[in-house]
Amino acid sequence: MNKALPENTDLTPKRIVKLLDRYIVGQDEAKKSVAIALRNRIRRQKLPESMQQEVLPKNILMIGPTGVGKTEIARRLANLSDSPFVKVEATRFTEVGYVGRSVETMIRELVGAAINTLKSKEMKRVKSIAEKEVENRIAEAILHPKKNRGQQQQQNLGNIFGQMFQGNQARQQQQPPPPPSSGEKPKWTKKEIIEKLRKGEMEDRFINIELEESNSNQIGMVGGDMGDFGIDMQGMFGNLMPKKKKVKRMTVEQARKVLLPVESERLIDMDKITEEGKQLAENKGIVFVDEIDKVAAGGSSSKSGPDVSRGGVQRDLLPIVEGTTVMTKQGMVKTDYILFIAAGAFHISKPSDLMPELQGRFPLRVELDPLDEKDFKRILIEPRNSLTKQYQALLGTDGVEITFTDDGLEEIANVSFKLNDQLENIGARRLYTVVERILQDISYEAPDTEETTITVDRAFVNQHMSGIVEDRDLSSYIL
Repeated sequence: MNKALPENTDLTPKRIVKLLDRYIVGQDEAKKSVAIALRNRIRRQKLPESMQQEVLPKNILMIGPTGVGKTEIARRLANLSDSPFVKVEATRFTEVGYVGRSVETMIRELVGAAINTLKSKEMKRVKSIAEKEVENRIAEAILHPKKNRGQQQQQNLGNIFGQMFQGNQARQQQQPPPPPSSGEKPKWTKKEIIEKLRKGEMEDRFINIELEESNSNQIGMVGGDMGDFGIDMQGMFGNLMPKKKKVKRMTVEQARKVLLPVESERLIDMDKITEEGKQLAENKGIVFVDEIDKVAAGGSSSKSGPDVSRGGVQRDLLPIVEGTTVMTKQGMVKTDYILFIAAGAFHISKPSDLMPELQGRFPLRVELDPLDEKDFKRILIEPRNSLTKQYQALLGTDGVEITFTDDGLEEIANVSFKLNDQLENIGARRLYTVVERILQDISYEAPDTEETTITVDRAFVNQHMSGIVEDRDLSSYIL
C-alpha cells in the first residue's frame, strides 16, 4: 500500500456522521450518504489489488436550496478523511471551443492541491533540519558580507556587448566600477554567531542574502496561461534559462522567514512528492461541483445565446465523471476513482433535465431539507464554529464580554426565518446578515466603550431590527 494513501480505519459511518454533527445541523440523510461513500473508499483500500480496480466510487448528487449545508458537508468530509478537495462552480466552465475554462482544469487543480498537501507535510517534517541550514546561511552572511555581485556581473556583461557593437564610443561612455566595499571584520566565530542567533540577540541586524530570482514573469509572457492545456511552460523553459541571483538586504528576522522555505525545498524530494500526489488525487480526491443545475437545460430549447454551451459542458463533464485520463503538468491522471459530489438548488430546472448519461453517473441522490426556525436556533448554538461563538471570541479581543440569552437567540432565528420567507430564501446565510446588523454598533464601539458586558436578549434584537423588518422595501435592500 502506498504511503501516500493512509488508512483511516477508525472512520466508521456512525463516527463520520458524529464528526459532521459538530459543524452541520440536521441533514441526516446527506450525512449518511457521504459517510457511506467515504467508508467504501476505506474498504476498497483493504481489497486485493485486482478487486480494487473493479470497485468504483458512487458519485452523489445533492439537491436542496442555497444555504442548507451542501458545500459544508463536502468540505468537512474532505477534512475528516485528509483527502485532496476541490470546489468548482459548474457555471465557470464552457464547452470546448468556446471562450472560457475547460472542465479538465478541475482535475489539474485537484492534483495541485494533493501535491501541495504532501509538500506542506514534508516541509514540516524537515523543518528542524532546515532551520539549522538557515542559521548556517545567516551566520555565513554575517561573517562574510555579500557584495552585490549580481549587478556587477550584469554590468560587466553589458560592457562586453557594448564593446562588441559600439566600439570605442562604448569604451568612452563606460563608468568606472564602484569601489569594493571593505565589509565588516568578523567579531565572532561562526559558533558564537549561531549561539547568538538561537538566543534571538541579532534579530534586528541587517545582512545581505543572495537569492535566486524566478523567471516566471518572462515565461508567462511567452507561454501565456497554458494550464488549461496541461502544459508546464515554466517547467519546459525554466531550466533552460540561467538562474539569476540577486543580493537583498534585510534583517535577520526577515531572512529567517525568506530562507526557511528555500532550505526546506532543498531537503525534500519533489519528484517523489509529485508521484505520490498524483496517486493521492487519483485514489482519494474529492471534487465538489456546485451549481450543477445551472448547466441543466431547464426546459429551454434555445440553440443560441448564453445557453448555447450548457449541453456542451455536460458532454465535457461526462467522460471526466465516468472515468478518463487527463493530461496535467505532472503527467497523465486517471479520474476513475475520484469521488464527485454535485450539488444544485434546482429551482428552475430539475435533475431530470440533465443529460441521461450524466444522471447515471450520479447514482446516489440526496435531497436536503429547507431550514426552519428551530434549525436556525440550533445553528446559532451547536456547531463548534457557530456565529455566536465567533462573535464572542472576536469582541473578547477588545475586552467586551457578550452574552446571548435564550429568548435573544429565538428572536434572531425568528427574524431570519421571516426574512427568508418574505424575501429570497438564502438559508443559514441570512443569519450572518441579521447577526451582523444587530452587533454592528457594538463592533464599532467595542475598542472605546467602557461597557465591558453586553447581553443580547429579545428586547435588544427588536430594538435593532424591528424598524427594518417591518419596512419590507427597506429590508429588501439592507437585509
